[in-house]
Amino acid sequence: MAGLSIQELLGEKEAGLDLELLAGARGLQRLVGAPRIQKPGLALAGYSANLHPDRLQVLGSTELSYLAQLPTDLAKTNLEQLCALDPCCFVVTKGQEPPRLLLDAVEERAIPLLRTHHQSSIFISLITKFLEERLLPSTTVHGVLVDVLGVGVLLLGKSGIGKSECALDLVLRGHRLVADDVVRVRMKLPAVLFGEGMDLLHYHMEIRGLGIINIKHLFGVASIRERKKIDLAIELVEWEDGHEYDRLGFEDQTYPLLNLEIPLLKVPVRPGRNMTSIVEVAARNQLLKEMGYHSAREFQDRLEKRMAEVAHLHAHSIIGDNLE
Repeated sequence: MAGLSIQELLGEKEAGLDLELLAGARGLQRLVGAPRIQKPGLALAGYSANLHPDRLQVLGSTELSYLAQLPTDLAKTNLEQLCALDPCCFVVTKGQEPPRLLLDAVEERAIPLLRTHHQSSIFISLITKFLEERLLPSTTVHGVLVDVLGVGVLLLGKSGIGKSECALDLVLRGHRLVADDVVRVRMKLPAVLFGEGMDLLHYHMEIRGLGIINIKHLFGVASIRERKKIDLAIELVEWEDGHEYDRLGFEDQTYPLLNLEIPLLKVPVRPGRNMTSIVEVAARNQLLKEMGYHSAREFQDRLEKRMAEVAHLHAHSIIGDNLE
């Protein structure tokens, strides 16, 4: 089952979760499999039919105070029944001290028990947002991602066709590199794809004959981006004589990625073609499309209108000649 380990969750610093481990260190490799959380109040009362083990179990003031007022034998029995369902993790909020019965139960079952100083409502909001982002589908793509005029352009094509060289030329023109060679793609709600570089390759680019260069060090922080929404995919293909390439742009193509469709252009590469300018113009054209203006379709509409006018005049001329 795909998920996020409690070890990774405990090590997360940027989300502001403020988590510390209290017990159950042997279970840090357990996985959180769902972004939603549960407050197991009913399970502490003995009813655990709808408890989901792959969700974080949040224990706030209400749950701990209820547990404290139960007779010791009943509290122990209910905790044993709850832990027998093998939940992935418990989180105590508001910096509260958990009862010894709870510490013993999770330690015996190797279930991590964490604590945060946040109030329950704040922590639930933070952890839900964090898990929704981390648990949504992700993949890696062989390509280059650049920010061109605010448009996230994913350059695709076989190895050695010139993706990195094209991206380098775009950086020289003032655009920004997001990732080279391997692009990590993550889905974000509601249905948006974001790309970013791998940790080891961040800001680096491989140029054949030159080697690996650091774009950030060479051109400054204004030449790079941490992540960018993917708006357009451009596949660079080798030019083939006799092959019919799209010259009008009437039919829109798409590139499937994580069950979403990204607008796709296939651009043939040959000596003498300025690929950087073509990519830049494609980004500008994509901006127009997002604003509701489709150049090719507007041209097609004008062409069809002109043809209809000519046909009408021709028909009128024929009918008029026959009447005379």
